[in-house]
Amino acid sequence: METRRIGSLTVSVVGLGCNNFGMRIDEDRTRAVVDAAIDAGITLFDTADVYGGTKSEEFLGRALGGRRDQVVVATKFGAPLSGEGSGGASPAYVKSACEASLRRLGTDRIDLYQLHFPDQNTPVDDTLGALDELVREGKVREVGCSNFTPAMIDAAGQSASEKNTVSFASVQNQLSLLERRHLHDLLDACQRNGLAVLPYFPLASGMLTGKYRRNEAPPEGTRLANVPAERRDRVFSDRNFDIVERLEKLAAERGHTLLELAMSWLAGLPSMGSVIAGATSPEQVRANAASVDWTLTADERAEVDAISAPEA
Repeated sequence: METRRIGSLTVSVVGLGCNNFGMRIDEDRTRAVVDAAIDAGITLFDTADVYGGTKSEEFLGRALGGRRDQVVVATKFGAPLSGEGSGGASPAYVKSACEASLRRLGTDRIDLYQLHFPDQNTPVDDTLGALDELVREGKVREVGCSNFTPAMIDAAGQSASEKNTVSFASVQNQLSLLERRHLHDLLDACQRNGLAVLPYFPLASGMLTGKYRRNEAPPEGTRLANVPAERRDRVFSDRNFDIVERLEKLAAERGHTLLELAMSWLAGLPSMGSVIAGATSPEQVRANAASVDWTLTADERAEVDAISAPEA
């Protein structure tokens, strides 16, 4: 599989999102998914302390076992866990959250440690200072952010430069053909500051796999089968189905699937690090891993962009 760079890290262009571990799939199924990912050439495994109520990190660490050095482990901190006083990006919490993640993952270092959400109550200087200490201690190799706006990325970059601390090497934001608002502003900020993009929900909760059909109930076992109706209705909008149906037709005319179009479009964006896609079965992992071989022409990208352009 093609590889990309996130700071000093080398990662596969398709990564595995581990948010299903401990939530939608148990430990045995987690192990099967991890095994399939490694067999398919996936080297980036992205989790978070909050996923599966902390079980995701535990399941991932045990599933990797003796293969830990073959992969890049990314996790996140900052989202509130059960119990008072958890969450945020204060220096004290950064350090305690890191120790807890290291313990759950069963490892001596985190390859990419990411702030899950901006903390409006903690200056980014303080957070980067704490992360810098973890890097110097060898507990973290690279640091990243998630759900940051372009302005926040610029502010963090300026802070790192002025304070001579570690800087963010990546930003993980929601990005897909159905969620591409402020895309160009984000890419510009990443290029200015040397960040790699890690899109999450690249398949828009399954809408960009073709598994959902207009005016039909979601298949049992799918991500949207058991979510609140209000959320499902937002995803199942007429606009989204209009876009999906047009994209599916475009892909089919070129001998490709909608999944291949969605993943390859992302992989071809500037500053793209790794397209992180979740999976609940080995079959899904293999399909995701094989989906980025289509290099879209400039004309194809223009047509796709026109179809999926966000509303003004």
